[in-house]
Amino acid sequence: MKTPEERARAIRLALFDVDGVLTDGRLYYGPDGEAMKVFGILDGHGLKMLARSGVVTGLLSGRKSDAAAFRARELGMAHVILGVDDKLAHFEELRARLGLEASQCAFVGDDLPDAPVLARCGLAVAVANAVPEVKSIAHLVTRAAGGGGAVREFCEFVMRAQGTLEGAGGRHGALG
Repeated sequence: MKTPEERARAIRLALFDVDGVLTDGRLYYGPDGEAMKVFGILDGHGLKMLARSGVVTGLLSGRKSDAAAFRARELGMAHVILGVDDKLAHFEELRARLGLEASQCAFVGDDLPDAPVLARCGLAVAVANAVPEVKSIAHLVTRAAGGGGAVREFCEFVMRAQGTLEGAGGRHGALG
């Protein structure tokens, strides 16, 4: 059985759920019903470093969100799949289109809709505050909670395993 570090060395595509992973899972609604989300700067910078290291990044979420789409554009994420019921089907389609094996893909999730993708991908990651069912199938559980540095922790874990953390450092542009 491979260790999480061994699995991380093979990763070429990293996908992330949004609510509960890039955010703390809470939704804020404005007076006109628009949903607002809070994203962490350190997580954003980690995503930029991961992309610079050669790992393609993207979002895969069941919730459609203008805020998430905006944040993904701001971070230069290559793939944004929002508002989908069958995450596994969209994962398989993207993976096949990119010519990648499941073992070359990572997914970071927190809740039951993420479980099928986590069970299929090469590096399944649950954030610290994920539901127990998701933690039980993860290869790695972050110490940090979703919205509280879990994504940064994951990005650094992969870059450290691939030997690219130092080269992906922060001198290229503003923080995420």
